[in-house]
Amino acid sequence: MKNQNRRTFIKNSIITGSAMALNNPFSMLGNSGSQSLKEIQIKKVDSNFEREPLIRPFGFKGGYMSEIWQTVSYLESSSGNHQIGLCTQNVLWSDANVFSTNSEAAGNTLMYAVTEYAQKLIKGQTFKDPVSLLDDTLPEVYAYAKKVTSNPNLRKTFALNALVGVDNALWLLYAHENGFRTFDDMIPEMYKPCLSYRHDNAAAIPLMAYNIPINEISEAVDQGYFFMKIKIGQPGTQGEMLEKDKARLSAIHKAIGNVRTKYSKNGKLPYYFDANGRYEKKETLMRLLDHAKKIGAFDQISVIEEPFNEALEIDVSDIPVRLAADESAHTDVDAIKRIEMGYKAIALKAIAKTLSMTIKIAQEAHNRNIPCFCADLTVNPILIEWNKNVAARLKSFPGMNNLGLIESNGHQNYKNWKEMMSYHPHNNGSWVKAKNGVYSLGNDFYKKSGGIFDRSPHYEKMFLGR
Repeated sequence: MKNQNRRTFIKNSIITGSAMALNNPFSMLGNSGSQSLKEIQIKKVDSNFEREPLIRPFGFKGGYMSEIWQTVSYLESSSGNHQIGLCTQNVLWSDANVFSTNSEAAGNTLMYAVTEYAQKLIKGQTFKDPVSLLDDTLPEVYAYAKKVTSNPNLRKTFALNALVGVDNALWLLYAHENGFRTFDDMIPEMYKPCLSYRHDNAAAIPLMAYNIPINEISEAVDQGYFFMKIKIGQPGTQGEMLEKDKARLSAIHKAIGNVRTKYSKNGKLPYYFDANGRYEKKETLMRLLDHAKKIGAFDQISVIEEPFNEALEIDVSDIPVRLAADESAHTDVDAIKRIEMGYKAIALKAIAKTLSMTIKIAQEAHNRNIPCFCADLTVNPILIEWNKNVAARLKSFPGMNNLGLIESNGHQNYKNWKEMMSYHPHNNGSWVKAKNGVYSLGNDFYKKSGGIFDRSPHYEKMFLGR
């Protein structure tokens, strides 16, 4: 293994593009005055995984998880360089049907099988950039995923989730082989507009699942958290769900509704609700909003994420709050469709849909002046940094004062979180842990890109001697 400190890097050239090159920004890199990207051949692949138990069952989409698998993809190029990419699997989020029709372990095994298939598929292939390789590979990987899960209607996000570790390893290989030293260097010129900001802070968004007591939500506010993700769409019939959600909203607003923050333009705590597609009719959601008006909470609703099942294809342009698309925006094409249906925000998940797909989605949203933020998948500490690199560079969310938004709830849910933190190559970095509800993103963070380019001994040793 080569020591990263001895790597030789070359300066990334500024590349000018055109609208014609938007779908393939790498097509112009061979022009005079620009750096020519290297052809990288994938010579060897390997993988492994760890099962991380949760503190308590994690509930959403009407189901509960008890553990989360962390899969690890190893890719080695013909030049002898190797890189490792991480993936946090979430079968319940990516396709609730697969989760409900299999045991929890079986569902995770199926997703891991898709990752293995993808690695075998790209072994021996040559690529110049991760985005193009993902575009070429995704259809076949998705077809295999439908076959192995026996689900012809499998959500594409299931395949993308399985590809995260592979895609991250490809990006790291791509950066190393071409001498890109930072996240900014690595991002293709045609995707830079959507990632052109450089915030000093990013709001750390904790997740409050169904079974999080109200007093813990209040404690989080006391600790400085001000932008929290609240799960709605609780188990039961639509009527039962609505009543539970109304009661939950009332209890939350009573507990924290009068708290003030310097980070929002109106000084109030913004409410961020995530329904994970549980609402079946627009009228049901409107009844929840009517309740919010009745108790004085309506003006604090900053965003409601994924209220309806994507199959319903409900036009939401007349709903009087900002709705965000999350899992329904599988790809850039899907994101455009959601925007046309009236969705006014996109929840980006570089840690769940691959960085390659995420920057395509982010650019399409940017082109249409649709704000984005970064949602979590209860990922491990290193994957948080991949998400943070995106969140740090997005335009500020409406109603907020110049900062990025990144959900990170691993510390709330993993039983072995402290040990997982030790796997981070810069676990004592100033940007790693949130303080008073925000991540501090100074020059050190941008210089080191959150540490994503540095090797983690814990994951490296999984493949020693193979």
